[in-house]
Amino acid sequence: MTVDDGAARVMILNGPNLGRLGVREPEIYGHASMADLERAAAGWGSDRDLAVQVRQTDDESTLVGWLHEAVDTRSHVVLNPAAFTHYSYALRDAAAQVTTSGLLLVEVHLSNPASRESFRHLSVVAGIATGTIAGFGFDSYRLALDAVRNKLAA
Repeated sequence: MTVDDGAARVMILNGPNLGRLGVREPEIYGHASMADLERAAAGWGSDRDLAVQVRQTDDESTLVGWLHEAVDTRSHVVLNPAAFTHYSYALRDAAAQVTTSGLLLVEVHLSNPASRESFRHLSVVAGIATGTIAGFGFDSYRLALDAVRNKLAA
């Protein structure tokens, strides 16, 4: 999606295995696909006067590069780091650049990591994120966009 008429930019960035939404553990992650998320996010963004772009990668360096791009283009970020949540200090440091540059970064998760295996309980991103939303499936993304819109309006 391109930015139009002064709408705030928001990158929705997704980490590893989220490209398999709809087929990977649907009992945890649901039956909707990444394409479904892209369509839903476009509508949610439009409804909130946000220019939303959804991306997904399994590659840590690509995700870090996108966070750098967010800083350079003054784009707020909704980030589902997926498995990188628990150990990627490179991702954490790139995400910190987003928030220290005055942009919003909302960490999201489809499931609630705190209610799952103990290795999922630690988020290296949470401490530098503007906020975290987890456990609401695709609604986690919608709630994150609401949070961005509300923070920008405040």
